[in-house]
Amino acid sequence: MLNVKTHLISGLLELQPQIFNDERGLLLESYNMNDFEKAGIKDVFVQDNHSLSQKGVIRGLHFQKKHSQAKLVRAVTGKIFDVAVDLRCSSPTFGKYFSVILDSRKQNMLYIPKGFAHGSLAMEDNSILSYKCSDFYCSQSEGGVIWNDVLLSIDWPLETVFSENESPVLSRKDCMHPAFNPEQLYFDINGNWIGE
Repeated sequence: MLNVKTHLISGLLELQPQIFNDERGLLLESYNMNDFEKAGIKDVFVQDNHSLSQKGVIRGLHFQKKHSQAKLVRAVTGKIFDVAVDLRCSSPTFGKYFSVILDSRKQNMLYIPKGFAHGSLAMEDNSILSYKCSDFYCSQSEGGVIWNDVLLSIDWPLETVFSENESPVLSRKDCMHPAFNPEQLYFDINGNWIGE
């Protein structure tokens, strides 16, 4: 059984699978095609990715251009602040973001359709983010938006993760992403790349 929660940004779904706990531990179905189709997720996922991050690591904001990907994201261990930014130019929520805390104790998931930039902040050490992708990784198709973009104004929970004089840890590549440009063509409403 899958509890599905919709949000103001069309297409994003927060999913809560049923968890069976007993003295041995827990069991859950992290993916069941029938349940996900009933929730409206029709994507065929072709690749699974895992990233391990220590507390304070920010990854993103990432997207792929001509090989755009829908993603199904969850924290296998630890706790992750997860962000999806709507880059579908004709969407009424273009340039808006949604965030959720993915917690391995809850095993909640976020479905992100094509046409979004995705980023995350590890809120605990040894946080593993697992995500299914609807297209294969293509290095020539990589794109991104800088994580602390002024226009997007993402409310990262930095004060709950860092003590004084600490700051986020990012890859060199993630530090070099451009700013969000509301005049730029990114994706159409179906998540197909229409930019240059």
